[in-house]
Amino acid sequence: MKNQIAGRIASLAVVGWVLPAAGVLVSANLDTPDPDQVEFPQITAQPADRDVPLGGGTVLTVQSSNADSFQWLRNGVVLDGETNSSLTLANVGVNDVGYYSCSVLKGYEVVPSRTATVTAYRATGGGMITVFGLPVVSGGGGSGSCPGPYAGYLNFVKPASQGWGWVPTAGVTLHTATDTNRRDTKIVFGGKLGDSGCAQTTVVLPEPHPSSKYRFTIYFPNNVPTNSYGITLSGFDP
Repeated sequence: MKNQIAGRIASLAVVGWVLPAAGVLVSANLDTPDPDQVEFPQITAQPADRDVPLGGGTVLTVQSSNADSFQWLRNGVVLDGETNSSLTLANVGVNDVGYYSCSVLKGYEVVPSRTATVTAYRATGGGMITVFGLPVVSGGGGSGSCPGPYAGYLNFVKPASQGWGWVPTAGVTLHTATDTNRRDTKIVFGGKLGDSGCAQTTVVLPEPHPSSKYRFTIYFPNNVPTNSYGITLSGFDP
């Protein structure tokens, strides 16, 4: 079943040219469904990003018209048996974080959805949170020292529907974001009002902090991780 659906996603109807005896080029559609019976499916609502507590659950949904089947993918890999318009993630663990999309199919026609980001977090009390995501391999950066040239990055954000970013805990005078896994990464913070900063391994928000919510990015100078990766937030509410 997986190979059949993957094959449909990877292929369209084959179009070739044939040369008849009269020497006139004509087009021929090979193995193409009746055009009166097939139209492109239309996606009317895209799957949304999610930030989920570890052990919790969430549902990703795509809405469409004129579709006869669906196929969900995680990080570009087909998920066996996930052929409904919704994908349920239960008891979410660090291995579930990543990038999810859905191929919407009608006959041989395939329309891909947007890619939804799923991150997960663990709150350990006392204003301490660890957030997990999947790094992206993508080089860039300028001549400056922070973040400087990089081979990949990982954004730790919340969708607007879930509050945009993390809220500094009231009454705490030190708010930090730390990479506890490596010592060579750079961390950038950004506030909802536009304030930002960058430092190696750990960033410390200024006090008093200008914004009510913050997002974070880890930049990897080399050896971009291929598995889920965490950042530790101290002094922030989930």
